[in-house]
Amino acid sequence: MQHLLDGLRIVEGSAFIAAPSGGMTLAQLGADVIRFDMIGGGIDYRRWPVTSEGKSLYWHSLNKGKRSIAVDFKKPEGQELLTQLITAPGESAGIFSTNFPSRGWLDQEKLRSRREDLIYLNLVGDRHGGSALDYTVNSKIGLPFLSGDGSTPVNNAFPAWDVIAGQHIALGLLAAERYRRTTGKGQFVKLALADVALATMGHLAYIPEAEVNGDPRQPSGNHIFGTFGHDFACRDGRRVMIVGVSPNQWKAIVKVTASQRQVSELEQSLNLDFHNEGDRYKAREQLKEIFAVWFGQQNFPEACEALDAAGACWGPYQTIEEMVSSDIDCSEDNPLFSRVEQPGIGTYLMPSNPLNFTATEREDVKPAPLLGQHTDEILADTLGLSSSEIAHLHDAVVVAGPDPVE
Repeated sequence: MQHLLDGLRIVEGSAFIAAPSGGMTLAQLGADVIRFDMIGGGIDYRRWPVTSEGKSLYWHSLNKGKRSIAVDFKKPEGQELLTQLITAPGESAGIFSTNFPSRGWLDQEKLRSRREDLIYLNLVGDRHGGSALDYTVNSKIGLPFLSGDGSTPVNNAFPAWDVIAGQHIALGLLAAERYRRTTGKGQFVKLALADVALATMGHLAYIPEAEVNGDPRQPSGNHIFGTFGHDFACRDGRRVMIVGVSPNQWKAIVKVTASQRQVSELEQSLNLDFHNEGDRYKAREQLKEIFAVWFGQQNFPEACEALDAAGACWGPYQTIEEMVSSDIDCSEDNPLFSRVEQPGIGTYLMPSNPLNFTATEREDVKPAPLLGQHTDEILADTLGLSSSEIAHLHDAVVVAGPDPVE
């Protein structure tokens, strides 16, 4: 955790990946992110992966560093409490992030009538108001056909658009807060998950490639489109991925594999210039065959040592289990990580924000809160309720503190 955003308060109503990750990003940079949930937990509170006791590692991983208030917001009293929290006064308050629909008590105009300069960011599935998840968005934009054989789509296990949308949420809230500081005006910010994917497809030239060139991207297996890169098997069966994007990376591959002569002969026979990475891509299959000979003669440790000595850009293939158990970069040796106790679950390795600001000290990660851990604190300190008013809300089961069994 780093204290770049101390004093900034964001109220968050969220579920699944994108919206919680946006708030977590800001919390890890020092913002006071107050997450509200239904008493007993929302739709994603027990989402997999879970511990043997049924505690969601997923939920706790995406809510590190936040404060938690548990409210029955199906009740009018609960809705009013959260409305007051969202629209509470203060120069660095009045910021709300959610992927819940902007309707009913969460209607943006209704909330903005309580605080005119409210910043309200709403993540939706698509621009038409329909629901969408990462997999339905990814299927729409065509990428699963590039992972397969061109006719049978292959889904990717990584929810890229959710993760990128989460970063857009953090960026959007900070941009809107900056705008409010300079103009005094709040605003409603709408972000569609599908648009995050569509914009990225345009930024990375998939769209103009199909429209301008009339030549949409084709599957390329384990090759890297537009340059040279591929995986190779060593003699002992371990595999590595090598990449030759820059001139120096390319030279390192040729040097370490001692294939200058074969590469030069291939270049001449195909009338290509391998100083041009596009030409390297054109000859990718032949180059792969040349380099595969050297890798097949090396055991994995020997190949690693030679690749490092040559300054090559490469990475080992390893399972998640291998990364966690034996990769020094996924350990406390890396300042990104600290071993933190998560109440109710135990102690394990947690990452902080990968941004490393040199003007502040990096502190250990703050764990996720217990559900409702800060309910009374928020009601008293932020909303100014008395102890008797808070007790009445508990008695009426409008709010709840942490479950003792947690």
